[in-house]
Amino acid sequence: MKQHAIAWSLCAALTSGVILGLPAVAAAQSNGPSITPTTVLSGLDNPWDMAFLPDGTMFFTEKCRGLSVMLPSGEVNALLGMKDSQGYASTNDDLFCEGQAGMNGVAVDPNFASNRQIYVYSTSSLSDPVTNRVMRLKVNDDLTGVSDRTDIIDDIQYKPAATNHPFGGPGAHNGGRVRFNPGDGFLYVTTGDTHNGKVPQSPTLIGSKVLRVDRDGNAATGNTPPEGFDARTYTYGHRNVQGIAFRPGDNQPVVAEHGPWHTDEITVLKNGGNGGWDPRPNMAGRGDCPDDYCGYEPNQMKGMDATERAAYMPMTDSKTFPEAMQPAWTNNGLSQGTSSAEFLTGEQWGDWDGRLVVGIMGIGFGGTPVGQRIDVIDLSDDGMSVKEVTTMAIPMATGRYRSVVQGPDGNLYTAVDQGEIYMLSPN
Repeated sequence: MKQHAIAWSLCAALTSGVILGLPAVAAAQSNGPSITPTTVLSGLDNPWDMAFLPDGTMFFTEKCRGLSVMLPSGEVNALLGMKDSQGYASTNDDLFCEGQAGMNGVAVDPNFASNRQIYVYSTSSLSDPVTNRVMRLKVNDDLTGVSDRTDIIDDIQYKPAATNHPFGGPGAHNGGRVRFNPGDGFLYVTTGDTHNGKVPQSPTLIGSKVLRVDRDGNAATGNTPPEGFDARTYTYGHRNVQGIAFRPGDNQPVVAEHGPWHTDEITVLKNGGNGGWDPRPNMAGRGDCPDDYCGYEPNQMKGMDATERAAYMPMTDSKTFPEAMQPAWTNNGLSQGTSSAEFLTGEQWGDWDGRLVVGIMGIGFGGTPVGQRIDVIDLSDDGMSVKEVTTMAIPMATGRYRSVVQGPDGNLYTAVDQGEIYMLSPN
């Protein structure tokens, strides 16, 4: 495997040096700390997510390779490979990648010290049709392998075939983030609409939902979806959520969601709430749409004014769904690939303590600025608006920021699609 690690002890010591040809001395930025970046891993294949143990051990996924772990020493053990992966302790031939789908999110059980369990979201061919699954795995004592795979959720929709849409290949709009809420102890799972117009508002299909389940995949106690909905549903009517985090203090879930050539969204969730996304044809004044999915209409293959497009195919359709959850932030009406989210905590972050950070991967369609960056967002107390948005000044080349996770050392870690995981240290 072409992974190159820097030991944790070395990472902690590196407060100066060169990364990507740029000095690791951050430029000053208003109302926040300066940032020192350090390369933790390089040579990866589309790293997608990370999850930490208290001692700094880091589990990470690569979309088309599998699950690995980096020890505090810097040693990397390849644990569970996907079909045709090489060098892993074990492989599962039903696991595969296509488009946005593959091995995505990873989460550590809050009781890992006693049960050794972790959870991974991955696409699997075990069923027909193919689905996404949430797998529970047991990690052995020396962190060299996993066993006891149990698929606690096996029916998350997957897009099996290409359609006539932008990024229209198989595996599109796949969701994939998994996170434990430290407040209620339940596992939250984000899913996507798979370019299928009927999925977001469907009561029985669990794409376009945020699921809340226990460790066995059963519906969490206290879920209140509308009558007739799958009991695992916490919220529905989403487009493609790839970020979820829990606000310090009240552990309120907040999601980051990709917009359709307009209007990326940050939304504070309400139990049983509707995100207001409904790309079905012959709805809300629309007629027929390619492959029965209006999600990029009108003029879906060409650029046009984002405001005009949003009026025709709104991300949150408050007219059709007056009770829909309203976003706190809409990225100035643009769609630039809003992905993972995390709340910063600790006095080392200064004025940013308690603020939400969001990774923007960058798209750049039809004249939209690419916008690769990490935004620091100060949410209002009621979660209905933002007080301030600051772009984190990071002295290195930008990337497609796929994942942002705060480590137990208080630093922020980010995985970029180009193949690196970085540690971002506040100064």
